Amino acid sequence: MEIDIGIAKSGRRAYGFDDIAIVPSRRTRDPEDIDLTWEVDAFTFDLPLLAAAMDSAVGPQTAIEIARLGGLAVLNLEGLWTKYADPGPVYEEIASLPDDRATRRMQELYAAPVDPDLITQRVAEMKSAGIIAAASLTPQNVTRHIDAAKAGGLDVLVVQGTVVSAEHVSSTTEPLDLFKFIREVEMPVIVGGVASYSGALHLMRTGAVAVLVGVGPGAACTTRAVLGIGVPQATAIADAAGARTRYLEETGRYVHVIADGGMRTGGDIAKAIAMGADAVMLGSPFAATTEAPGRGMHWGMATFHPTLPRGSRVRAGEIGTIEELLVGPAHENDGRRNLFGALRTSMATTGYANVKEFQKAEVMVAPALQTEGKRLQRSQGVGMG
Repeated sequence: MEIDIGIAKSGRRAYGFDDIAIVPSRRTRDPEDIDLTWEVDAFTFDLPLLAAAMDSAVGPQTAIEIARLGGLAVLNLEGLWTKYADPGPVYEEIASLPDDRATRRMQELYAAPVDPDLITQRVAEMKSAGIIAAASLTPQNVTRHIDAAKAGGLDVLVVQGTVVSAEHVSSTTEPLDLFKFIREVEMPVIVGGVASYSGALHLMRTGAVAVLVGVGPGAACTTRAVLGIGVPQATAIADAAGARTRYLEETGRYVHVIADGGMRTGGDIAKAIAMGADAVMLGSPFAATTEAPGRGMHWGMATFHPTLPRGSRVRAGEIGTIEELLVGPAHENDGRRNLFGALRTSMATTGYANVKEFQKAEVMVAPALQTEGKRLQRSQGVGMG
């Protein structure tokens, strides 16, 4: 139902993760009986998880560790790992920059050209460890660099931008024909971001195996302030899930919905899947692990844009190892560790055996969920405070 904003404009009410709650059903289950596996194209993963293609979160070695634990990490093929043979000193400099100089200096560091040989080398490093190699390219550069990625043995391609559409219009450049490109690239392609029913449906019709849902919710992203665009994640995911159903009815083909951004706790991940996501993409949680290349700092793919930065370098801190982040054990009570143990327990507590079932969970609009009865925690800054 639309709400009148003014005489000439109305709009739908949208909800974020903090606005909703998952309702327990009539049964509960043993957490050990819960199936978290995720299958996309020919690949199966133990966890419904992608690590975001952010330099602060994913390098070849962190990708290998994430794969060992059952997830899929996406390497940014237009980032530091393909611009510098040894990106270590660049990471050190970024971590040491004062806040008032960080954006300008990062623009300079990222102005270095992408080396196609390094693209091949980085993908080959991941493949040599025996993992499924996934990496991202932007729509404007994917045709330029895809052959170098293929030469390294790339398995899964992510075509990613702030907003990606199937109908990009330009009077100055030849836009990427996603339909043609996906048909000819000979590997599964994930495309995003998107935040609307119509946008998701059109991307599904390109032949992508999955769409990334999220415009602006990331911890380091400033798109919502700079451009004024975005949709809160709970609503964006539910709309994309509706598009998935429509497309499935049209074609018999299932396209996965991946919630991208805005999740920092196990509860957020559970809510994303309850709203209809098949898997989640995380960035800042990985940037806060001991193995993260970003040295405790986190920044997004648009932070260093040469003319209009849409992100900030933020301090992610350190919450533990990648293993502790994903599967525990957790020794703190804020929900930021053992994320998929939390998902498993949430599903068991509410009675759903697998991700597909959990997508049908009952939810309520419940803004009091974060504050009801939590006065002591909030006043003391512990737990949910």
